Amino acid sequence: MVDISIIMGSESDRSIANRAVSVLEKSKYTYEVMVISAHRNPDELDSYISSTDAKVFITIAGLSAALPGVVASKTKKPVIGVPVSAKLGGLDALLSIAQMPPGVPVGSVGIDNGANGAHLALRILDLIDTAKS
Repeated sequence: MVDISIIMGSESDRSIANRAVSVLEKSKYTYEVMVISAHRNPDELDSYISSTDAKVFITIAGLSAALPGVVASKTKKPVIGVPVSAKLGGLDALLSIAQMPPGVPVGSVGIDNGANGAHLALRILDLIDTAKS
């Protein structure tokens, strides 16, 4: 059982994921890190989203940054988008994540800020735990 799923669109996003992992290692919550591209592996992504018991998704993507939106379109669980500075200083990815259509919400943190993605995921889980007690 895993609490947080970190999904990277590409192995080149590993350094951003590592920033999230550094925060999560100090927490009580479990996590896993996956590399699944929304463009290159859509069937694998669908299967993973439907089978994981993760409560929150941290999605890391640059360029068109489709990954956060695709994940959010396939689950009701919270999705956090971490834009990557692959091109245009990451502004393209940030805008892609922030401009989701109605009914497909994605929370966004700053460009390359995997640590804040993890901090936001932890706050969400703490809120869920508080509501249960």
